[in-house]
Amino acid sequence: MTPLCPVESIEDPGSAGFVIETTDGRKRAIMVVQANGHLRGYVNHCPHRGHPLDFTPGRFLDMTRTFVLCASHGALFSVETGRCLAGPCLGDGLDPVALVVAGGMIMVETT
Repeated sequence: MTPLCPVESIEDPGSAGFVIETTDGRKRAIMVVQANGHLRGYVNHCPHRGHPLDFTPGRFLDMTRTFVLCASHGALFSVETGRCLAGPCLGDGLDPVALVVAGGMIMVETT
């Protein structure tokens, strides 16, 4: 497990970005999104173009803080499922990342 941050450091709704090291030594960009008291993790990777989703580091939500927004082409993704709801990647989805909360810390399972 890799510790990321305390739960209270991410607003609700809000998001944060992280770069973790995988078990084989590669770097992996991920995001954590909190909404309605639920935390979800996704790989920070647009399924349409393959680039990072955030328009400024750690900011992944649209202006209403309801959807994950791709800063490049405006695709909208469900916070709850990662599924693309609007944009050129319609029907695709974000790759989930398994999160665990222990002792008030958000941790990610390193693969």
